[in-house]
Amino acid sequence: MSKRMTVVFKDENTYTHLKVEAAKRNINASDIVSEAVVEWIESQEDLELSPLIKSSQEEVKSKTLRSEKSKRF
Repeated sequence: MSKRMTVVFKDENTYTHLKVEAAKRNINASDIVSEAVVEWIESQEDLELSPLIKSSQEEVKSKTLRSEKSKRF
């Protein structure tokens, strides 16, 4: 289901560039904006997950090192 939204560009050049690029690619400017929003949301999700991933990696590394040490003795 599609929803409508009005986007107000603070810089007229941005709007102009968007329309030109959309015309070059023969696609709607709204498709470019929609794709950019999806990419931004995904990048925010990645930023939120990054500390959790790092913590998990450190935990696995720590457990691996302890396991290797215990095998030596």
